[in-house]
Amino acid sequence: MYDILLVEDNEELAGLLRDFLVDRGYSVLRAARGDDAVRYAERGEVRLVLLDIMLPGMDGFAVCRQIRKSQNVPVLIMSAKSGKQNKLTGYELGADDYMEKPVDPEILSAKVNALLKRSGRAQEEMLLVSGEITLNRKARTVNLRGKSLELNVKEYELLLLFVRNPGKTLRKEYIFGNVWGTDSFSESQTLTVHIKMLRAKIEENPREPKRILTVWGVGYRYEEI
Repeated sequence: MYDILLVEDNEELAGLLRDFLVDRGYSVLRAARGDDAVRYAERGEVRLVLLDIMLPGMDGFAVCRQIRKSQNVPVLIMSAKSGKQNKLTGYELGADDYMEKPVDPEILSAKVNALLKRSGRAQEEMLLVSGEITLNRKARTVNLRGKSLELNVKEYELLLLFVRNPGKTLRKEYIFGNVWGTDSFSESQTLTVHIKMLRAKIEENPREPKRILTVWGVGYRYEEI
């Protein structure tokens, strides 16, 4: 995994930018052609793309469009094309920022740092890890020790609520209101049934649960293991 994919066909400029970014502690992968850039990005090998517009193979706008079909990696366009329409086109295609050439290396470094931090926070928010359980909120998937679990909608929402509140005793009314809604016509017994179904999928022994514990007369407490 590289921090930055530098897409620039000018050898001299690419070398200068790469050396500057490496000196700032970033790992850099360079592509001189647009089609190569798409291939690297689609493999999930990079955390951010620095993208020139005038490229052999396919231009930067086409590269940005193609990357956005499968990846949410930040894209920062660097281009000598400074016209308003070019900037609008870049943003419309999904670019996160646009810098005119000649690029100021210090400003470039600051923008790269900000985009990587923002992207990292967003990724952390989308991916929740709780012991051996991992929830991907974007894909709404759950893995237990690397194995995918098939949860229905309410089971997923129950687990998400528990994972966000480890070690806390949650009252049945609170859980029911968050998952089914305070205006729901469902019976409260529905919660008990779904807890039982969820335990069957995430507990080693559902009869002696270690993750979802019953607090008698109150509700449930989730423990990370």
